[in-house]
Amino acid sequence: MKIKLFYFARLKESLKYSTEDLELSEADGPWTILKLKALLSKRGDVWGQMLMGKLKVRAAINHALVHDNAAIADGDEVAFFPPVTGG
Repeated sequence: MKIKLFYFARLKESLKYSTEDLELSEADGPWTILKLKALLSKRGDVWGQMLMGKLKVRAAINHALVHDNAAIADGDEVAFFPPVTGG
């Protein structure tokens, strides 16, 4: 299945990606946000630190905030962004 990924704020800067199209194996499904984060974290240390480390990365599917156990479907748009901080 094909999905579109978006990275925002610090993630975009650290991962050097703003968007990408990704094909996920249907045989490895069902896919969730947590499973997708684990897959992406295998790309390297920076990916692992940003997506599976101490930083609490939030996710949205098709513009709706979701938890890590949310299911991903073919054609979904998945966005990752760090929590908003104030000062």
